[in-house]
Amino acid sequence: MAKSATTKNTNTVLSGAFDKLNVYLDKNEKMYFWGILILGITLAFMSFNARMSEAHDDSLYIEAGYKYVHEFPNYYYTSNAPMYPMFLALLTMVFGTNLIYFKLFSILFYAFGAVIFYKALDKKVKPILKFFVYAFLCFNYLILYFASQTFSEAFYMLMQSIFFYYFTKYNFSENPISTNLKKDYKKWLVLGFLMMILTIAKNILIFGIIAIFLFYIIKKEWKKAAFALGFFGLFKILYEIIKSFIWGKSAIQYQSQMGILFNKDPYDASQGQEDLSGFFGRFTDNIAIYVGKRFYQIIGFFDEEFLFKKVVQQDGQLVETSNSTVYFFFAFIIIGLTFFGLYKAFKNKNDLILFFLLFAGTICFGTFFVLQARWDQPRFIMVHMPVLLLGIAYGLYSYFEKTSNQRILIGFIAILLVSFIMSSGKRALKNLPIATKNLKGDIYYGYTPDWQNYLKLSAYCKDSLPESSYVAARKAPMSFVYAKGKHFYPIYSVIAKDPETQQSNPDSALAIFKKNKVTHLLIASLRINPTKNTGDVINTLHNIAAPIMQKYPQKLVLIKEIGLSESAYLYEIKY
Repeated sequence: MAKSATTKNTNTVLSGAFDKLNVYLDKNEKMYFWGILILGITLAFMSFNARMSEAHDDSLYIEAGYKYVHEFPNYYYTSNAPMYPMFLALLTMVFGTNLIYFKLFSILFYAFGAVIFYKALDKKVKPILKFFVYAFLCFNYLILYFASQTFSEAFYMLMQSIFFYYFTKYNFSENPISTNLKKDYKKWLVLGFLMMILTIAKNILIFGIIAIFLFYIIKKEWKKAAFALGFFGLFKILYEIIKSFIWGKSAIQYQSQMGILFNKDPYDASQGQEDLSGFFGRFTDNIAIYVGKRFYQIIGFFDEEFLFKKVVQQDGQLVETSNSTVYFFFAFIIIGLTFFGLYKAFKNKNDLILFFLLFAGTICFGTFFVLQARWDQPRFIMVHMPVLLLGIAYGLYSYFEKTSNQRILIGFIAILLVSFIMSSGKRALKNLPIATKNLKGDIYYGYTPDWQNYLKLSAYCKDSLPESSYVAARKAPMSFVYAKGKHFYPIYSVIAKDPETQQSNPDSALAIFKKNKVTHLLIASLRINPTKNTGDVINTLHNIAAPIMQKYPQKLVLIKEIGLSESAYLYEIKY
């Protein structure tokens, strides 16, 4: 009897900790929903970044949107998924190339994406889990960073949230979608259309389509699996027909990106293409990078610059390098927790969590397998972290629900949320003076001197060179933005490279420039280490210009230098 009473009392305490908080959150749902959203939007505006990222992909999207408008129908964006540049093209038609408007729309995407994701989970998961993920979406510093950037992440996360909302509504409600087309054909049309939209919002989302098919197969809903693929295929084919009709040959999709992905080095095709073992090597390297390092950085456990290092011998010298063994250890913790959440979803027959983890897990698998490890950009894992955190939190919630330590999980979640707010708040306060100066007209404030000189010289090219001039530059899309619509010739790797010298063959380089009507070279001193002026710079254009200067010193004429240190130089080519 004593044992029975003890068990009963323990169970009362068990259910009390989680249930009491769930009931409290339910009763005060509107207050916390609006409070979290308003605080998140406030942090987003305090974190507002009126400049372009040095990574330059955001500038690439703006340039692509401009080309959609001004070169229609002879231009189609093939570097990666075309949907976001298409949207920027619509904004360009209305506002012109206006960075502030573009970035304000990104904040709208961020806010609506968080709200719609919340609605997708509402009444379908426990309030503790729902508010935890919602708070992560609103408060996380990296999500707030992309909320005012013209990268595609904020846009994609909105598209993903819309898909989640309808998929959960149609599959996990009291009246789930059926295979009776007479009754539910509209629902299947909506899902098929949204699945197609995902694939043109991000190319890697083709793995998400596979995940949807697998979900129905696991549930032994064979007809639904066929319908999902069938309606997706219907809209995909329709889109390809429309694309071919409007853009024709300029819309040969995936050519440039797929070629880069198959290369061993994305910037140097001469190194050849990757073999199967190389792709598996990418997979393991990317697990260490994104799960073992970036995941922890995003949730605030590691600083962004924090690295576990080890000393190795290279070419007779001792060199510090990343300690992948440590990162693998941390990665396996997250992978283990994720699979534990998946196991609990199977065991408890929670199909919603099962679907979410299949969806994010399959896309992450594809991402890790196809991307070169050198990219190492946290945004590739960030967009899937709300789902991964939901799955991990669900697994832990299910475990602690049957123990006497529920307050441990509640406390841990509370610590994480406080950490999110403090981390984002600290960055927002630091950013506020920079954003204020940028919005008041100092568009270069906040950049290091190397970038200021490069961008000022890009603007000079627009203001002072003939309209017919065509300048080769290392970060051509950024030059395009700061030169207010002047196109630059992009240089991403050493052209006509001599394998012995690693520099250009001067005659071949000049021939390539002449063929492409390049009139000038913009040679900057962009730092390899962005935080310090070590004297080491990105020397791609240097390795092209130096052999030309050595062989034909009269062919490159310096016409402008900007900067007392870390200068940028503009040379005219005299053919």
